[in-house]
Parts: sequence; structure tokens; C-alpha cells
Amino acid sequence: MAFDDQPGDHVYVDRHGHTWERGPSDPPRLIDGPGTFVEVDIDAPLARVWDIVTDIGFGARFSEEFAGARWVDGATGPALGACFVGTNRHPAMGEWEVPCFVDRYVEHAEFGWRTSDPDRPGARWCFVLGRLDGVTHLRYTLGLGPGPSRIDDVIARMPDKEHRIIRARLDEHRANMQRVADGVAAAATGAESGPSNPAS
Repeated sequence: MAFDDQPGDHVYVDRHGHTWERGPSDPPRLIDGPGTFVEVDIDAPLARVWDIVTDIGFGARFSEEFAGARWVDGATGPALGACFVGTNRHPAMGEWEVPCFVDRYVEHAEFGWRTSDPDRPGARWCFVLGRLDGVTHLRYTLGLGPGPSRIDDVIARMPDKEHRIIRARLDEHRANMQRVADGVAAAATGAESGPSNPAS
């Protein structure tokens, strides 16, 4: 299965719900451009869903890793080129902050960012919205690399287990992404309280 969207221009989707920008190799490697995505249909206006996904602190309510974010370098809200810093926690990797750069911003349609380095990002994240059969369709995507990130450090310590590390990390991300997407749906439909402070 393939689709044309983030994290790459054209990606292959395997049976695990993982995406690959190239190959993948056998066994898969980080140079193959691994990623993942989740999707949810939300019975709420597109503008309401958009307001929630562009609140950079919202996902911290649901993710077991993402702990919050704050706008920096004069940015006060989502816009192309705006910067924010995200805080993450992981039982095996500790706590760290990562700079993020908004690289995709089409109002009511796309909100995406790159981590660490805008030219060689450690990861690329994006929310893609659209109306489909009377509901708002939300796709949340992730692509790892091509720049370095914490997963590179883990692979460097255990290079013979690269494919296992990649699959385990994608599974972790996908589970958290699903929690966030479900949280967006709940908030948009009134089943959960509204979004957190956008500047949190």
C-alpha cells in the first residue's frame, strides 16, 4: 500500500502501519526513511479540529512521551517558519528538549514541523486535515530522519539490532500518536475538555 503525503513525497506502508520512503532494506534500516501514521474521522467542524491540532501543548494530555511545548524566538502562535521547543520524557532515554521549526502551514489543511535542524531534521511531524463524507478526516504522520536523533545513539550502541530498534520505536510513536488523535477527536466533539493553553 502506498500514499502520496507526509512523511515523504511517496511512501510505502507495510503491514505494521510503518512507512518507508525507500526500500525498505531487508532487514530495515534508518536510511530507508522509516515513519508511521494514524488516522481518525471526527464528527466536528474542520475549524474546530484545526484549532486543537495547532495548539502545540495539547498532545501532552495524552502522549506518554511528549510532555509539553512552548513558542520561542518571538513566535506566539502557529505560522510558517515559527519555532517552538518541545519537552519529551522516556523511561529509557530520560528527559530532553528539542527545537522544532514549522515547515508546513496551510490554514485548515496542514500543520507540520521539523525537529532539531530544519535542513537535516531528526524527525518530521504533520497533521493533515480534510472534509470527507461530512466529517473531518485527520491524518497524523511521522517520518524519522534524515538528520540524527536519539534513536541514532541507541543504534550506535547496538548496531546489530537496528531493525528491532526501529520497529520498536515506531510502535511507541504510533501508540502515542493514536492517543493524541483520539484525544483531538474527543475534545472536538465535546467528550473531553477544550485544548490547553497554546503557549504552554
